[in-house]
Amino acid sequence: MSKKYLWLGLVVCPLFLTSCVGEKGQLGAVGGAAGGAALGQAIGHNTQGTLIGAALGTMLGYMVGNEMDKFDQQQLNQAYETGPSHQATSWVNPDNGNRYAVTPQPAYQDNTGRNCRQAEILTTIDGRAEKTMATACRNSNGQWEIQK
Repeated sequence: MSKKYLWLGLVVCPLFLTSCVGEKGQLGAVGGAAGGAALGQAIGHNTQGTLIGAALGTMLGYMVGNEMDKFDQQQLNQAYETGPSHQATSWVNPDNGNRYAVTPQPAYQDNTGRNCRQAEILTTIDGRAEKTMATACRNSNGQWEIQK
């Protein structure tokens, strides 16, 4: 498959799917897959990098889109904002019992000058633990945003 058609599929398919998807977890997964695929291609410059990026983006997008409600997103933002590097910040969502542990790494500046932090996020939902790495960077308003 040529790169032209691969990119076309990665851009058009997620846009089409988001118009059909009602559940926010699925929407997050589709957006995460698209963002992860683009990032994987940019970093790896090959199909393997694209597929790995899409898989990781799907997992992170689903987690953030479906399982993290406003309370969890506030806790995650607080972990990025004030969490000591290499120390876990943990919480349990009082409404659904989901557990989170976020271990941020030291802050750094990306190639555009934004302040960013990478963090390991351990999520336990319905007794199943999932671990992923996520990077958040400050936007123009000073808010942390997960990079897709």
